[in-house]
Order: sequence, then C-alpha cells, then structure tokens
Amino acid sequence: MDIEEDLIGAGIHFCATCDGPFYKNREVVVVGGGNSGVEEGLFLTKFASKVTIVVFMDQLGTRQILRESAKRHPKVEIKLGKAVQEFKSTGHLEPIIVQDRATGENKELFPAAVFIFSGLDPNTAFVKDLVETDKYGFITTSGTMETSLEGVFAAGDARGGSTRQVASAVGEGATAALMIRN
Repeated sequence: MDIEEDLIGAGIHFCATCDGPFYKNREVVVVGGGNSGVEEGLFLTKFASKVTIVVFMDQLGTRQILRESAKRHPKVEIKLGKAVQEFKSTGHLEPIIVQDRATGENKELFPAAVFIFSGLDPNTAFVKDLVETDKYGFITTSGTMETSLEGVFAAGDARGGSTRQVASAVGEGATAALMIRN
C-alpha cells in the first residue's frame, strides 16, 4: 500500500469543510491552483495559521477574483511551478518533498496536513456526445438539473457548478427526481 493511501484521513485530505477544523492554528498545504484549490485554501484560513498553495503551473488557473483574494490574504502563500514529489510518513504525515519544476531543486515542507484539490476529471466521457459539457468536461445543467438533452438530468460531481459535497449532491438528486416526476 502506498504511503499516500495510508495517510488518507490521517494527514492527507480531500475535503476542507470536513477536515479543516482539525487543523486549527496549524500550517497546512493545499495541492492545486485551480478554482477548487484556491477556494478551499481560502476556506482553510478560517482555521489554519498558514495555508501554502502548491501550484504545478507557473500561474494560478482560477478566476481573477479568487487569484486576487489569495494573493492578498495574509495567511496564504502561493508556490508556483512546484510539484509534490513525495509524502513521508512514520505513521503520520512527516515532511512532504516539493520540487521546483524550473530548477529541479527539492525542498521539504512540514505541514500538519495536506489537502489535495488537483486533477479532478469528471467521469462524463460516456455522455460527451449526448449532452452539453463545459470546457473541463463537466455536464452543463439548468437550475432544475436538466441537461441540454430533454429528459436527461445530472447531479453531483459530474455537474458543472457542483460544490463537490455529498449533501449538495443528494439535494441535486432530489431536485432532479422532482423534476422527472413533474
């Protein structure tokens, strides 16, 4: 089993809302510089003493307002052009190794936790020729969860604009069911 798998829920997380409060007044790392990574990183500032956002690309791939908020926030540090190479563990998260993509230099970071918000590819290929999707492959829906194909609905993580939370997906599913019934 990989170290990363051993640390899921014990230092490596995928939900700032769920696990962020466990890291009050501690330093955390967010991996991912897209909308999700920056939004979740800003949310984590409610708890963490410092949030370091590690971004693979040389710029944040997020909306301008999020980019500006992150750059101005006193608890946020943005590391551009970096790639996480390794998570070290002795039963709990130890240093993480981050490589500068331009120089190849490795540096250790010592966060209390890592929140991963990178590389989300929706599992929507099976409908890509049937319904409208956005440029990232997420299914486009109306407010009633109906897709561009009449009578076909989408809810949850596959839908553009989803909050990627179970409670929201359940609510979206309930909305779609009501609309189908109507």
